[in-house]
Amino acid sequence: MHKNWIAGEWIGASNVQQNINPSDLNDVVGEYVRASADEVEAAVSAAYQAWPNWSLSTPQQRFDALDFVGTELLARKAELGELLAREEGKTLPEAVAEVARAGQIFKFFAGEALRITGDAVASVRPGIQVEVTREPLGVVGIITPWNFPIAIPAWKIAPALAYGNCVVFKPADLVPGSAWALAEIISRSGLPGGVFNLVMGRGSVVGAAFIDDPRVTAITFTGSVGTGHGILQQAAQKQKKVQLELGGKNPLVILDDADLETALDCAIQGAFYSTGQRCTASSRIIVEKGIYDQFTDTLAKRTAALRVGHALDANTQIGPVADASQLQQDLDYVKIGQDEGAQLLCGGQTLEGKTPGYYFSPAVLAHATNDMRVSREEIFGPVATVIKADDYDHALALANDTEFGLSSGICTQSLKRATHFKRAIQAGMTMVNVPTAGVDYHVPFGGRKGSSYGPREQGRYAQEFFTIVKTAYTKA
Repeated sequence: MHKNWIAGEWIGASNVQQNINPSDLNDVVGEYVRASADEVEAAVSAAYQAWPNWSLSTPQQRFDALDFVGTELLARKAELGELLAREEGKTLPEAVAEVARAGQIFKFFAGEALRITGDAVASVRPGIQVEVTREPLGVVGIITPWNFPIAIPAWKIAPALAYGNCVVFKPADLVPGSAWALAEIISRSGLPGGVFNLVMGRGSVVGAAFIDDPRVTAITFTGSVGTGHGILQQAAQKQKKVQLELGGKNPLVILDDADLETALDCAIQGAFYSTGQRCTASSRIIVEKGIYDQFTDTLAKRTAALRVGHALDANTQIGPVADASQLQQDLDYVKIGQDEGAQLLCGGQTLEGKTPGYYFSPAVLAHATNDMRVSREEIFGPVATVIKADDYDHALALANDTEFGLSSGICTQSLKRATHFKRAIQAGMTMVNVPTAGVDYHVPFGGRKGSSYGPREQGRYAQEFFTIVKTAYTKA
């Protein structure tokens, strides 16, 4: 039984949930305790009591703890990658790479703990010195989704600790295993009791407590649009600092002059790998009319040839979807798209595997329009619509015609078009001739419009959320 980590102790014995492998429904990954309201309160109390001392900890203390975590994650990436693949369903190579990324993130923010800077500014008044410094916020509530069960926790927990905050961490209820493994490593990193706390469980219990408790200064959340909006509205009434990453309906524009192999690779990688369960997935593929038929036909053939199977099978390219509700959502959207007039070229069906699991064949919906629900709503699965554009200007207009603005991409050999697209696309991230779903850990991550709220995640820009600025005036 895997317990919660609260005030430097493993706590909890009741209300246990089973973590089921979506590749094999007979495989129980583990049993994990769900936190009660009292246990969440205890975790917040522990963090609040630990914060005064931790906020004054030295950069070396923070570096040592974060570097320890990063080193162990990298050393155990094969083992923890297998755990991640079992509980979430992404293929083993993707899972191992995700654990490695989590390790790299902790290493990066270990270094950032040594590089917290400020400014010394000349005052407009004589004899006065002005200093601008960054200080930690206090207790940060962290809520993460199921699709990246160790990388997203890493890129929230590591900067929170690096900048001197205390953490109360709630992972997705669907995938507690990787989060628990990360917490277990953190528990041995030398952090004082209460600085980091793990509370697994329902959002209605844990997340609600983060919002209601005045000792929680800030909340960082990645997840669904509806839940994020609810957090923002309630937290605003209590003047809490909020950071939201909510989703995307990301366009990949393919122009007539694109290298076909590059474009196909970008589309397939971006739309279908990680089972399409990425907020940065290329769910809208916008193709200029001169190559639309050729591109779409080839895309459908290559998509149909993708090997769907058990996440740990070396031959598998696409693992199962995460659970039964996500599988049903994928099936429902394929039907919605067909009812709206899109043509299903391949996939969109449940599959039988060697073991019972949530297997689904990646779907290509061609001859879609940008006003269809399948082109506007986030499906969060391996389902892509292909939309025809008259020319570059039309393609750009279609790409920007969405309530989201997370990631975007263009495939072209024209420097002029690529340069214009990078400036004109209304998204927080954009890629030229590379998939939309692939980002580095040391640069900002985030979007515009309905995709994000608050400062960026990752890289040095993470300090904008996890610190507050103080201005000090001194007259000698």
